[in-house]
Amino acid sequence: MPLSNLNQEQLSAATCKPGYNLIIASAGTGKTSTIVGRIANLINNGVNPEEILLLTFTNKAAAEMVTRVAKFFGKDIAQKIMAGTFHSVSYKLLKQLEINITLKQPNELKTLFKSLYEKRVFYDRSDDANPYDGGYLYDIYSLYLNSNEGEDFAAWVLNKNPDHELYTAIYEDVVLEFNELKIKYGYANFDDLLTIMLSTLKEQEFDFKEILVDEYQDTNPLQGRLLDAFKPKSLFCVGDYDQSIYAFNGSDIGIISTFSKRYKDANVYTLKKNYRSSKPILDLATKVIEYNERIYEKDLQVMRTDVDIKPKLLEFTELFSQYHYISELISKSGTPHDEIAIIFRNNSSADGIEANLREYGIPARRKGGMSFFDSVEVKFIIDILVMQLSHNDMMAFIHVLEHGKGIGKAIAKDIFDALIKLGNGDMFKGLFHPDESISNPFETNKVKNIQLGLFDDFIELGSVSKFKDCGFEEAFLGNPILKHPKLGVDGAKFIYDFYLLIKQLRRTKNPESLVGSISSSMMYSRLKEFLATKRATQKDGTVNAIQKTKALAKINRKSMLLRNLARNFQDLSKFVNSMILGGGEMSEGEGVNLLSVHASKGLEFKEVFVIDLMDGRFPNRKLMNKGGSLEEERRLFYVAVTRAKDILYLSYAKFDKIKKMDFIHSPFLKEAGLIKKEED
Repeated sequence: MPLSNLNQEQLSAATCKPGYNLIIASAGTGKTSTIVGRIANLINNGVNPEEILLLTFTNKAAAEMVTRVAKFFGKDIAQKIMAGTFHSVSYKLLKQLEINITLKQPNELKTLFKSLYEKRVFYDRSDDANPYDGGYLYDIYSLYLNSNEGEDFAAWVLNKNPDHELYTAIYEDVVLEFNELKIKYGYANFDDLLTIMLSTLKEQEFDFKEILVDEYQDTNPLQGRLLDAFKPKSLFCVGDYDQSIYAFNGSDIGIISTFSKRYKDANVYTLKKNYRSSKPILDLATKVIEYNERIYEKDLQVMRTDVDIKPKLLEFTELFSQYHYISELISKSGTPHDEIAIIFRNNSSADGIEANLREYGIPARRKGGMSFFDSVEVKFIIDILVMQLSHNDMMAFIHVLEHGKGIGKAIAKDIFDALIKLGNGDMFKGLFHPDESISNPFETNKVKNIQLGLFDDFIELGSVSKFKDCGFEEAFLGNPILKHPKLGVDGAKFIYDFYLLIKQLRRTKNPESLVGSISSSMMYSRLKEFLATKRATQKDGTVNAIQKTKALAKINRKSMLLRNLARNFQDLSKFVNSMILGGGEMSEGEGVNLLSVHASKGLEFKEVFVIDLMDGRFPNRKLMNKGGSLEEERRLFYVAVTRAKDILYLSYAKFDKIKKMDFIHSPFLKEAGLIKKEED
């Protein structure tokens, strides 16, 4: 049984009485085993598995825990546990209640938001600050949803940046229009799942006997409110304040630090035995993290005695010689590639090391920074699939059409609105059988309002004569959308490719066949050519032919990977939702692991390189100036080094010859005792 494998500390936590229990579980102390032990204890004591709610930071972590439970109680029992991230659990529960939601990835609705924003004109401008651009405004609105304490958006923005007072009326109106459109089309991104769930819980109760929360230190105020809205009879929260690294995403370390004050008769248990890292690695990590204020006292004990290799500092005079040397070290290492991780704070570090590894013929997989599903070529296919499920998916349409030459987000939205009008509410009908009685589908009833940045839209239509020699079918050539005054020949050809592709896809429903048809279409070929050319274009404007070939191969590999994933599904809806909910957790390829610190969380490797430990890069002073803190950067360092089991390298360089920049070592290296004297 899971309980028989636990040490005394883990067992005490796993078998504690129902109530409000917090378990402080430092890196490598067996928190997953303790959570699985707790679930086993609940089931052994008569709690039905469907009465258990398990909230984790990733769906992968939830799946691993459920699999472990299944080993002892069987698959049928384990799968009755409601388990997943706050977002995926909310999605499942809302679906159970038959609440209509069209799920979108975290960044997907940014396209819709930007298309609304781009219609605004800031007639008045402040001398002290320029208005936020559309993408940044979307990001800070997301941060607001996750971290606000009850104030409205305008007040929250002004508190963060008083110089933007002149723009808040426009900001709020864009957000209002955005939310109205989401409600109209039933869209929900990850933030919306939580806010919808929160409002649903005011009227609907779920009878969970105990709620377990993993990575509790990364809970944000919105998740905290949601947790309380479930009205838990018993709460089992596991976390480590030294690994709270998501402040940029709204997480609040105050939630874990005030647990005992917020919950009456709360109990705090501490797991002290570390089974992951060797003593020299753990000593270094502890020495640095103790510079942060201690919230709960803990004294880690090293349980491993088989390895005693001291962490090694690598110093370089030049930045790229660092990457070159590390690649050479890895080429000579006896450690299997999948047991090696290179951990970075900034994406620019990853670009440099990835190029050097390639020179040595060392395969690498990269996670952190851009997700597999954030790449344009993958998003494009997913969005075409979404439109097979829902013809009127405005966001998917804009996302696909914006890549046409001369189209962009705003024109794509104009065309979508026109097709809906021409199809009397059905976009595909507007594309294939437009209402002949509508001559100008672009007329708008928006009123000019200078304060809200709204202006009179165009009324004068363009001529379709410029498209006569494009080889379009007569039915398509007669569609009034071609009268958009800003639509050029290249843009019209892109829309025609879309028209032909949608026509072709109507013959199949199988996910794998659909992905295959899209990736072999003319429309996708045009997109591939555009992306590969863009990615191979050098600073002088010339295109590197070798780089273009490699870029095309990479795009083809991604579409093939997506097609392979689709093989496991017969139902298109299940495939699309699975890709959206689990997309951010995927990494590509195999080999040495290139990981951002955030992406490395929860993982462990025999050999770890933490690179670019220069003051400014790690800690990242730029992000600190935008609201971060040295304490959070120190926690990031702690997370990075505690991924190492046996061997740890810490490296930095003194000069970047490309940017002509001098560096000094990270203060964390001095705190670790690896730098004995100050550099000039």
